[in-house]
Amino acid sequence: MTTHHPRLTGPGETPDPHAREAEPPGPRAQDAEPPEPPEPPEPSKPSEAREQPESAQETTPPPDSPRWARPAFIALLLASAALFLWDLGASGYANQFYSAAAQAGSASWKALFFGSSDAANSITVDKPPAALWPMALSVRLFGLSSWSILVPEALMGVATVGVLYAAVRRRFGVGAGLFAGALLALTPVAALMFRFNNPDALLCLLMVCAVYCVLRALEDARTKWLLLAGVCFGFAFLTKTLQAWLILPPLALVYAVCAPTRLRRRFGQLLLGGLAMVVSGGWWVAIVELWPAGSRPYIGGSQSNSFLELTFGYNGLGRINGNEAGSVGGGRLGGGGGGGGGGGSWGDTGFTRLFGSDMGGQIAWLLPAAFLLLVAGLVVLRRAGRTDAARAAFLVWGGALLITFATFSFMSGIFHQYYNIALAPYIAALVAMGATLLWRRRDRTAAALVLASTVAVTAAWAYVLLARSPQWLPWLRWSVVAVGAVAALGLLLSVRLGRRLAVVAAGLGVAAGLGGPVAYAANTVGTPHTGSIVTAGPKVEGAGGRHGGMIIVGGPGPGGKGGKGGQGGPPPAGQGQGQSQSQGKAQPGTHGQAPGAPHRGLYNSLGGLLNGQQVSPKAKAALRENAADYTWAAAAIGSQNAASYQLATQLPVMPIGGFNGSDPSPTLEQFKEYVRQGKIHYFVGGGAGGGFFGANGAQKSASSDITSWVEKNFKKVTVGSTTLYDLTKPAS
Repeated sequence: MTTHHPRLTGPGETPDPHAREAEPPGPRAQDAEPPEPPEPPEPSKPSEAREQPESAQETTPPPDSPRWARPAFIALLLASAALFLWDLGASGYANQFYSAAAQAGSASWKALFFGSSDAANSITVDKPPAALWPMALSVRLFGLSSWSILVPEALMGVATVGVLYAAVRRRFGVGAGLFAGALLALTPVAALMFRFNNPDALLCLLMVCAVYCVLRALEDARTKWLLLAGVCFGFAFLTKTLQAWLILPPLALVYAVCAPTRLRRRFGQLLLGGLAMVVSGGWWVAIVELWPAGSRPYIGGSQSNSFLELTFGYNGLGRINGNEAGSVGGGRLGGGGGGGGGGGSWGDTGFTRLFGSDMGGQIAWLLPAAFLLLVAGLVVLRRAGRTDAARAAFLVWGGALLITFATFSFMSGIFHQYYNIALAPYIAALVAMGATLLWRRRDRTAAALVLASTVAVTAAWAYVLLARSPQWLPWLRWSVVAVGAVAALGLLLSVRLGRRLAVVAAGLGVAAGLGGPVAYAANTVGTPHTGSIVTAGPKVEGAGGRHGGMIIVGGPGPGGKGGKGGQGGPPPAGQGQGQSQSQGKAQPGTHGQAPGAPHRGLYNSLGGLLNGQQVSPKAKAALRENAADYTWAAAAIGSQNAASYQLATQLPVMPIGGFNGSDPSPTLEQFKEYVRQGKIHYFVGGGAGGGFFGANGAQKSASSDITSWVEKNFKKVTVGSTTLYDLTKPAS
């Protein structure tokens, strides 16, 4: 006869209601054949014995999943895929800056490795190339199209939802995992960026993978999981440099304190994980730094052709303090305090920044709930042991949320609304974990009170966010408040109402909390998005005077020629900042003035910076003529201008000055030499105005000098509305 023991639960756990009970022996159990004796366990090394958790029940994995778990998980993934893939081609090439680099990588392995903007390898994008690799390989396999560029991003979104589900499910159950995955997929900024080709989709996936690996390591202190986390952090660095390491301090601290092994071994494991991170992220950096500068592309975004300068300057400390050499405005075009912390040209800083008019609808719907449930979870688990995995999960996700929130709130440099996707998985995990923990304790007054308060606060905050778009679905904000009030009351009285009515109240609470995000996500999915700066959801009052977080001040930009040649302008009216109404067009460029956006002159001068140009069939044919005789079919000021012509022709087009038009690549002398050698056919005129503002407000000289030299010395050719200069024909 076999004795069955119930599963032990740790301080932070409750028995899973779906766990299978042991069946008692039947009437004929005595007639059954005796079971075979179990095989003796393999002898373990003394060191392995010492690595066992201090309290076995604290890291015991959850029981077997219920039968509906796998179908529900598959349904979650399919629904996420449908959300991210729906009408994906309507956005055309989305951000042409990265699409052109993907096209270049599909045509040249060297361009693929370095992340070059063009197949002739004149300059790289202003980020490491990891985010370009999936897109470029897709284009190489399936040809250049909107779908071949954007489908990899959508698949990354589905993978992120799946990994988040797995991370939350292991400790808090299937329901919590499904809830977390759904919350992530329905976050407006996630619904935007998993359908767009900026690096943030891959970065978000790698961050969630890194957290998952750390949580696995916290269960049983296996070194392999920290090594895998280090690899995730390393490739995340090759995606978006130092932002990838933002959550490293809290994760390392939690592991150093909570891992179930001796202290000396914990620190040794962290060092090995750090080594894995350096190797997986540093191999590419080492190759680039050691490669002779004359035979590789210029490092875009840097002022000295150095990736290390790009990492610690423009993409590093410059984002924190606003001193970004080569940036448009250099973080100093405007000013103004507010939000409790001052401000700059990229918007007000302070604790209220992410709740403001231009950020709140992107990410902040469940932010108050995440903070409340983080505190509640830690209070509930306050008496758990040092190695309790449930509390460690709250500390990991909570630490990642807090440090990212604080950095985004107070950074003075370039900051765009879509950066907030980094917060989405942390918020989703904390809300799902906290709600599950309190729901299992809803028979206690304190837990019921916190649940009810969280629903009430979330519904009230949703009303505030929805009221910022008063003409858009005006009934929704009142519905959210009404449903939220009923749900909060029901949760508060859940003990007296019984289980069925408590479940109904919980369902109403979820509906109240997700009504706004779901509507925003649906609006986002149904709207094409193109250009460098995009936002989710409808037009928001009070956000029209910013362009991706940047306050637009002052008069016309340098050159004053924006708007010629079909050049792109500011975000259009009607659907939200940074959104284009060019259904399926690869080259947006004719946008209306954003409501409330002052100083059309500067917006026009930024057209070639933020959006590309429409390329007419005649201009396309001109660039393709005898293109095989030239290294570059054309050159244009700024990467977006060059990208438009490159995507239209699939020929290399040199982006003079890189993204901002302010990088010293090429210099005037280098450009003259290229022309003398007959490597460039055309120069595209009427571009970005000969260079943008630099960190000190002075106009950069390289691109403007090149423009002046070309206009004086070469024949001007008008092709439709496009002005070209034939660099093979001197002016008479």
